Amino acid sequence: MTADSEMDIKEAFLRAQKGHNNKAKLVASLNSRYNKLEDKTLFHEEFVHYLKYAMIVYKREPTVENIIEFVARFATSFLSPPKTEEEEQQEEEEEEDEEDDHPFLSFIFNFLLESHKASSHAVRFRVCQLINKLLGSMAENAQIDDDLFDRIHQAMLVRVTDKFPNVRIQAALAMTRLQQPKDSDCPTINAYMLILENDTNAEVRRAVLSCIAMSPRTLPKVLKRTRDIKENVRKLAYQVLADKVHIKALTIAQRVTLLQQGLRDTSETVKEMVFFSPAAGLLDVENCADTALETLKAIFRGTLTEELLQNRAQLDDRKLIPVDSLSCENVLYWRALCEFLKAQRDDGEEMLEQVLPDAATYADFLYRYLKVVPLLTEEQRADFNQLELVMTKEFISQQLIHLIGCLDTNEEGGRKRVLSVLQEMLALPQTPSSLVSLLTEKLLTLIPDDHRRIQTVAEIISDVREPIMEASAPMDENMSRRHQVQLAEVKVSIMEAKQTLEDSIAAQDFSRAAELKDSITELENRRNQILQEVQESSQPADKEIRTEKNDPETLLRCLTMCAELLKQMGIKTRIGPTISALMSSLVLPSIANAHPAVRNMAVVCLGTCTLHSRELAKAHMVLLLQIAQLDEVKIRISALRAIVDLLLLFGFQLLSETAANLTALNSKSPDRREEDAPAAEEKGDAPEDTAQSILVMLSEFLDSEVSDLRTETAEGLAKLMYTGRISSAKMFSRLVLLWYNPVTEDDTRLRHCLGVFFQLYARESRAHQEVVEEGFLPTVRTLMNAPATSPLAEVDVNNVVELLEVCVHDYLAVRICGEMLKDPTAPEVRLYTKTLSNLELSGDGTVKKDLLTLLQQLVQVVKDRISLRGLEKMICQLADSKEQGELLSPSALQPLDVNADEAAADDPSKSTKRAKRGTAEESLRSQIGQEAEQEAESSEESDGENVPESVPQLRPSRRAKTAALEKTKLDLNTLINQEANVS
Repeated sequence: MTADSEMDIKEAFLRAQKGHNNKAKLVASLNSRYNKLEDKTLFHEEFVHYLKYAMIVYKREPTVENIIEFVARFATSFLSPPKTEEEEQQEEEEEEDEEDDHPFLSFIFNFLLESHKASSHAVRFRVCQLINKLLGSMAENAQIDDDLFDRIHQAMLVRVTDKFPNVRIQAALAMTRLQQPKDSDCPTINAYMLILENDTNAEVRRAVLSCIAMSPRTLPKVLKRTRDIKENVRKLAYQVLADKVHIKALTIAQRVTLLQQGLRDTSETVKEMVFFSPAAGLLDVENCADTALETLKAIFRGTLTEELLQNRAQLDDRKLIPVDSLSCENVLYWRALCEFLKAQRDDGEEMLEQVLPDAATYADFLYRYLKVVPLLTEEQRADFNQLELVMTKEFISQQLIHLIGCLDTNEEGGRKRVLSVLQEMLALPQTPSSLVSLLTEKLLTLIPDDHRRIQTVAEIISDVREPIMEASAPMDENMSRRHQVQLAEVKVSIMEAKQTLEDSIAAQDFSRAAELKDSITELENRRNQILQEVQESSQPADKEIRTEKNDPETLLRCLTMCAELLKQMGIKTRIGPTISALMSSLVLPSIANAHPAVRNMAVVCLGTCTLHSRELAKAHMVLLLQIAQLDEVKIRISALRAIVDLLLLFGFQLLSETAANLTALNSKSPDRREEDAPAAEEKGDAPEDTAQSILVMLSEFLDSEVSDLRTETAEGLAKLMYTGRISSAKMFSRLVLLWYNPVTEDDTRLRHCLGVFFQLYARESRAHQEVVEEGFLPTVRTLMNAPATSPLAEVDVNNVVELLEVCVHDYLAVRICGEMLKDPTAPEVRLYTKTLSNLELSGDGTVKKDLLTLLQQLVQVVKDRISLRGLEKMICQLADSKEQGELLSPSALQPLDVNADEAAADDPSKSTKRAKRGTAEESLRSQIGQEAEQEAESSEESDGENVPESVPQLRPSRRAKTAALEKTKLDLNTLINQEANVS
């Protein structure tokens, strides 16, 4: 046997450091020597001795990594190779008493488990890394002792809460094979879910994502990580869903949400990964058309042009989908393809001609399809099958109408044909109401001139509201009188017979009742005969008349067209006679309509119309305010939007001529008005209480239990404050508290709107920064004084402070110092001190001098030691070296802490040390250095060991890798050779 066939442990470790050595040979040689030993104890001790040299190195040195890999391979080399199922069954039948765990493997596990609580974070990291590699090197069907399994499990559960991210990563990876997805209370899965929710390190979250087992419990947590703050975590979450989750495991709503989030992600790599996830599979296009449309266009961007034309929808020779073949899926695909090609501009024009006919041909095709869309009655709507069929046809119709935007309407004949079809469809009473708004929008896009738009829509509304009816010729007066007498006699006889019938039934005279029933039938037939004679005697007239229709469906159809017209009009287009006539005859009367949908659309029309006329806005502002307070929620929201738009456009000066009419709105108590109603910046000639009345109303809406109304109000106030129409610290504070309030946690739109507002508001102007400064302390006081039963008690004040301290520093620092001087013993003093340390001060002379004076006063009165250290740091930052000695002299800082003095009296060593500490400047510098060292150690970045990379990287050349290794290589030979006496 050669020297290499049996190698001592020291030589094996020395060779294992070098990456070019064949670890399999090293393992085989050391394995051969181990098997020949009768007493394994010395071998175990020597092996662990050399292993410890590698375990104390935290840095990912190649030499250390090679040793860790060698140890894992050697420890698992004693396990038998994987067996087939037949071999396993045969072995179980022959021998059931054989132990599965090898003594050396058990020894290594025991050593590692005893070391996992070491004070050195390097040792803890290497312990978890080795356990991870040992478990990962075992065969899939390998088994370990139950007691050892539990010990590993408990140790790793402790280490996943370690202070250092790298340790948590390795512990999380080590627990991969310890999961039990079928156990509803598996500790590993519970720990994984907790980490995904709460761990602040992105690499730790990625590590858990890469190894967590998918189940109904864990799926929601993985889905939530697709909204993670870190790009690589979001991408890995989509990758995990693509690899581990079947499409049927996700509901339609979950697929839609994933696609919406992914396609709108700011990262291109995340967008690319979205299409591999199960969310990109089957979708209910009728309920999520926008998402499906966006998904198709994103897929088209990565498809070759030739493939796009080959995979076009089922088009015939006319470049149309046959009516019998139209479905929700192929018509949406057709629309997506046409809109995608249209967006390519010149490059897509030629291709668009291959998938879409000319305007005239398409207009005829659209007209034929829309004509056959049925209009259901109330009774027919009760039939689900008929309702579903009509909804499908309406969806297809919507997509076909959208395709009008892709047509080439430059040719006059085709454009006129399209306009004619749209006008006719809008005038037809059979056209479904769901198509009216879209038809009007496409009609107006084809008419560039506003005056012509107004005239066209007004004519259509007139035809719908007052359709032409044929007049009937009057009957002969004698004949008409005779028919009326006969009809009255028959009606009286029927009533008498019915009364007699009821009496007979009550008297149980059933034979008489049967006779009366036959008599009633004859009388009703006689009545019908008279009515038919009256109808036949009327002769058609030669003239036609218009009859006004006031049913809710007709009014809603007309108001929808009017609203779309006002929306498409230019803001500078004035209100002419035609629009004024529509307002007086259609919009204003519909405000008092009993049907809620009609009222809502009328409010939308009124609000949009007032934007075009200041005089009209003044006249109807009171009406909009009353609607915003008194009507149904949906209508109140429409009125509120109109009010906010008017204030944004015209300012609070709009109220100057309506102040007298608004006094009725101010029914609140003076205390409430003083508390909730901030002053308006632009009041002009309007009395102050007029603006306050509106702001009191808006403030009350912020407390509404209706989330939609609360959200709309918050969005409106944010717009008014950002544009400078309102300048109020109290209102700003209200919005901050609303944003952080746990009650609004599920209100995504509210959170998103206010989140964007807070980021931009203070950066807009100095006036806005002053508002934030004024609102800082009231907000903090509200949170600190919130009772335990209030949802605000759950809010993290430090988080709120971090938000408010952005962009407003100098004067905010002065305010905070003044607040601390009011009560230096208050519990929030420490919070204020932390805020001061985070502020970036400009160093302005006047502010700097005032701030130094305040800080020196605070140092004399504040008792909290942590707060004092923070204040001393602030003084050192602001003052130069000469001033520091004066401001921070030992005599000035001596009465710092009564408790500290008492402690020093009890411990003379501490007192001596305190007296000899030298200047305050040196003390502060040493403290700052220690804190920076501790902070750097605790916030050390993780390296993401064994975590799948979110972005593939190019592999460097072998020469480049060799050069890099030589520069960073750590040689353990010196340390190992020092132990020459080790056997």
